[in-house]
Amino acid sequence: MNPNEARLVRNTVLTVLALVALRLVAAAWTPLTFDEAYYWMWSKGLAGGYYDHPPMVAFVIRLGTLIAGDTELGVRLISILLALPMSWAVYHAAAILFGGRRVASAAAILLNITLMAAVGTMIVTPDAPLLVAASFVLFSLAKVLQTGRGAWWLAVGVAAGAALLSKYTALFFGPAILIWLVAVPKLRRWLLSPWLYLGGLVALAMFSPVILWNADHRWVSFIKQMGRARIEDFRPAFIAELIPTQIAFATPLVFILGAMGLYALARRSIGAMAAPALINANIWTIVAYFIWHALHARVEANWFAPVYPAFAVAAAVAAHLTQWDGSQQRVIDFCRRWAAPTGVILFALLVVQANTGVLTGYRRDATVRSVGVGWREMSGEIEAVRARTGATCVLAPDYGTTGWLAFYLPKDICVAQQSQRIRWVNLPEPGAAQLAGKLLYVHEASPADPPFLKDRFARIERVAEVRRKRGALVIETYALDLLEGPNGEVFDRTPPPELR
Repeated sequence: MNPNEARLVRNTVLTVLALVALRLVAAAWTPLTFDEAYYWMWSKGLAGGYYDHPPMVAFVIRLGTLIAGDTELGVRLISILLALPMSWAVYHAAAILFGGRRVASAAAILLNITLMAAVGTMIVTPDAPLLVAASFVLFSLAKVLQTGRGAWWLAVGVAAGAALLSKYTALFFGPAILIWLVAVPKLRRWLLSPWLYLGGLVALAMFSPVILWNADHRWVSFIKQMGRARIEDFRPAFIAELIPTQIAFATPLVFILGAMGLYALARRSIGAMAAPALINANIWTIVAYFIWHALHARVEANWFAPVYPAFAVAAAVAAHLTQWDGSQQRVIDFCRRWAAPTGVILFALLVVQANTGVLTGYRRDATVRSVGVGWREMSGEIEAVRARTGATCVLAPDYGTTGWLAFYLPKDICVAQQSQRIRWVNLPEPGAAQLAGKLLYVHEASPADPPFLKDRFARIERVAEVRRKRGALVIETYALDLLEGPNGEVFDRTPPPELR
């Protein structure tokens, strides 16, 4: 390695470490989102599967809290640190596929400055481990191409298995790999090799705990997630949301580089056929499905997470390996120069806005409902009411409120969701004594009591209202109802819609 290459590698490492450090600081400052609090509760009852997703996110959170405790930083610690192996895998995948440390360095940095990676690893969801696993799927496939050794298919299987343990979207890696093998003539020999199928068996073996959990729970998670593919109406307006949301999640300048890189790779003017084909297969297989999905339902921006490692490589190809004409080259130069600072600034502004609201003049914005700003302060008020009334358990109507209550109330307090019990089958239920006493029901305030309460409890008394605030902005007002004299079962055990 010559001095210039050594300097480039060192600067890449320092840049990634700095970005990870920035996320750690932001993670310690920012309250949990309701999904994070929900997944944190999963981590207290580790299992082979859950109602919504496979179990990897719960294990990631559990490891982080073992290190840093039940804090915001503890919940997010491992998720953020996973950006380090993710960056390593993307760096080496780009270097193998397109040669040279410059394109490899650019791919690693460009991936890290996208909001998909920056926010997606700081806010711990199933997409965080999925991003890492997708990076290693790309790296392992690049090693198959580079070495021609069948044993690398076992590594592909391990990476794909880790992806499947993270999120069901990883199922698309199977068709993507087959498309790649069929599209490149010299790779078709692998279709007859036992190594390919051994790799598939490795992935299946890793995924088997999810299959077994679903078998024990009437396949509820599979039915819930696979049911999204069912078309019940035609609403193509959702397609209009795809590009704007991905421009935002990729950050505009990285999106431009990635789009131009995909254009260059489609012309097959960059690298041997197999490398561009691998990038295209990884991206367009998933994109094609979500375009189809958007014909009848909304596609959330984070669902595109598994394409981002390959998209970052395409962006690096546009920035460093493609010859452009005058005006195009000026666009590339501008994006290459300002992509990293723009990504960092957008991430910082998003974190500041979520915590303070300063950018909208302290008015309501899209972040206030999902980020738990104000919950730490409000939970103190809720606990004071609970202690004053002698309530033995705190109930909530939805999983988000339940998660926030469990995380921000003292950890020895009984907290449970009154309905949707399928979400909590891996956790021990409150004891009979806890449910037989007074219960405090926390829900968004409305003029009348929730109608189902009148059928289940002999006495309902509104004992307080508390407000969740971000500065002077009242985000939500919660009613605290004291419930006594249950008429039979406290919990609503109606099966989820998937099992009716």
